[in-house]
Amino acid sequence: MLDEEFLTEFGFKIKIYRQKRGLTQAQLGEIVDISEHRISEIERGKCNLTLKSVNKLSNALDILPVKLFRFDD
Repeated sequence: MLDEEFLTEFGFKIKIYRQKRGLTQAQLGEIVDISEHRISEIERGKCNLTLKSVNKLSNALDILPVKLFRFDD
């Protein structure tokens, strides 16, 4: 998988889980202390995250971090 594909798939997972929780990008950003613009970039696959940020996002979305890396479901 190319880097761009990976980031796009990862961002899509963030978006899906955010929507399942009924959160806007602004609300998720506020919870994890990331701007709404940055959340948008993440969801569009335009941003490479640190593991620390992945952990914050998974905690805010109430999921295990590994779920964000499973692209076969």
